[in-house]
Amino acid sequence: MRIIVDRTKCTALGNCEAIEPEYFEVGDDGELAILRDEVDEDDLTTVKRAVASCPNAALSLSDD
Repeated sequence: MRIIVDRTKCTALGNCEAIEPEYFEVGDDGELAILRDEVDEDDLTTVKRAVASCPNAALSLSDD
């Protein structure tokens, strides 16, 4: 699975980073960085929770 960010919706509130800091980071510039595009199977449950925590629905997962 791969993490996708809709930059038009993302306001970098940091909910995702709080849940899964190995994959998400809000930089000093206020932009969300995806630290690891490909999600390890062992982390999938937590990453799904982080994606679901986005109040703007800016995050999604893709099988591509």
